[in-house]
Amino acid sequence: MDALSGALAETNAGEGRPDLDSVFLAQYPRVARVIARVIRDPGRAEELAVEVFLKWARDRKARLGNAEPWLYRAAVRVALNELRRQARQNRYESLVALFRKSPPTPEELHVAREEQERVRLLLRVLGRRQAELLVLRSQGLGYEELAAALHLNPASVGTLLARAQKAFRKEYIARYGTE
Repeated sequence: MDALSGALAETNAGEGRPDLDSVFLAQYPRVARVIARVIRDPGRAEELAVEVFLKWARDRKARLGNAEPWLYRAAVRVALNELRRQARQNRYESLVALFRKSPPTPEELHVAREEQERVRLLLRVLGRRQAELLVLRSQGLGYEELAAALHLNPASVGTLLARAQKAFRKEYIARYGTE
């Protein structure tokens, strides 16, 4: 019997669930490595690995099954979410840096307001679902979050979003000329 089998064989006082400590000791290094390979930050990967185990400990259904596949799926998802979070953070930080360099001139403010009005007008012209998709996506929501928020099939979010962007672009060019 290897260390993993032994760890999973131990259970909490007759509850039929693997013991958190045993599973943690057996799987933590692997889970942390999986996350570190994706995000390229071993320190942050260790923090995220602990979060994966806390999620596993709180999820009764997950504890009843085989822990190893659940932990690896969760580790990959957590790592991908971390990459998305970092990308959003970098995007927002670069936008903030643009505005901190110098205060906008009255002309720049006027142009920005006009552009906002154009976008608002186009969002009113588009279908409700397309407008919702574009607005939520611009707020940094991922495909799964969009699907959940708008009650859509996650597999179709990419197609629907591409169609919404195409419709927006087409309407913008029709009304205002160049992009």
